[in-house]
Amino acid sequence: MNEAIGKQQTLIGEVVSNKMDKTIVVAITRRIAHPKYGKLIKRTKKLHAHDQDNQCNLGDVVRVAQSRPLSRTKRWVVVEVISQGNK
Repeated sequence: MNEAIGKQQTLIGEVVSNKMDKTIVVAITRRIAHPKYGKLIKRTKKLHAHDQDNQCNLGDVVRVAQSRPLSRTKRWVVVEVISQGNK
């Protein structure tokens, strides 16, 4: 899921909100084992990403890369749209 390209880390996630101008909210889901019982648990983290052309829609699967801080909450940039979601 996450791979380092030099210092730049990329993640794959699903767009859960695109209501802001040039900004999307991406949900990154990962599965971890419970420390005591070993059951796999889903953990989700939401992050804000910069979408320069407003090309992402709700449900799209996108690849985001780390960048310099663009605002108080934005530190990620959309690299590519992997698959289109339902419109």
